[in-house]
Amino acid sequence: MKYVAFIRGVGPENPNMHGDKLKWFFEKLGFKNVKSLLSSGNVIFESNEQDIKEIEKSVEKNLPKMLNFSRTTIVRSEIELKKMLDTNPFEGKQDLPASRFNVTFLKNGGEIFSVIDTVGTGTTKIMAELEKKYGKEITTRTWKTVEKVIKKMR
Repeated sequence: MKYVAFIRGVGPENPNMHGDKLKWFFEKLGFKNVKSLLSSGNVIFESNEQDIKEIEKSVEKNLPKMLNFSRTTIVRSEIELKKMLDTNPFEGKQDLPASRFNVTFLKNGGEIFSVIDTVGTGTTKIMAELEKKYGKEITTRTWKTVEKVIKKMR
C-alpha cells in the first residue's frame, strides 16, 4: 500500500528535518520506495503494514531516537487521499494569493477544509483556533500540496 506521512512542524532550520534525512529515516524503518516532497514534512512511502496507527506510532517513537526531534505524524493512504481529492470541497472556488485552500489533517481521523484569508485573518490565527479545539495532534497543508502529493504517489 502507498501512504504519505504528514509530519507536523517540519522546517528547513533543522538539518535533521531535511528531505534526504527523512527519506533515510523512513528507509531505516523498513518502508519502501520512499520519496520526500517539498521541505515541509511530506514523506511518501510503501508498506505492507495496513494499520495506519501502527505506522504513526513507529515513526513518532523513532524520530527522537534517530533524528533527535519529536513531532506529531499523521499518515493517510493513497486511497484516502484520492477519495478526498475526488470529493473536492473547493470545487467552483478560486485559490488565490489572498485566499488559500487548506486541509487540516486530524490525528484521530478526518479533515477540516478551510479557505484562509491571507490578507485579513491570516493562517496563524486560524491554526491557533484549530489547535484550541483539536489540540496539537493536527497538521495543515495547502490543497495544492495535497494535489502534488497525490500526483507524486502515482
